[in-house]
Amino acid sequence: MGGKSRDRIFGDKLRAAKIRLESAKRESRQADRSIIAAECEVWSARMEGYGGPAQPSPTIEQAIGAGFFFLEVKCRRCNHQGSVDLRHLRRHESTEIWRLEASLSCERCRAGHRWKAKVYMIKLSRARDTSGPWYAPDELDGH
Repeated sequence: MGGKSRDRIFGDKLRAAKIRLESAKRESRQADRSIIAAECEVWSARMEGYGGPAQPSPTIEQAIGAGFFFLEVKCRRCNHQGSVDLRHLRRHESTEIWRLEASLSCERCRAGHRWKAKVYMIKLSRARDTSGPWYAPDELDGH
């Protein structure tokens, strides 16, 4: 009983379908990254241009994945500007960026006085603003 095996009959179709599936997955991942990067840019423009609203915002993981490693902030008291490195925060990656605002404080005001001056977020950035150090309270636990 000869005859063609199933692998011989359907093998080429299966392999072609697997190749198309992998290609579609790859394109989908690239599209997702582009969408997230655009969301980060929109949020940054909204925060910088209009001062908010801060919600909804991308998550820390999404911002880092899109190449936005820094959050630029400004002190409400002394108007000092600086950057927070999102890669070094001790927060879960799924934390939305707007949730960080309440825990951030100005290092200059903290060093000169006992109170912690609150900051507001300006935008996400790909490059660090080197005008001064900024810390989240989570980072100061060991200091």
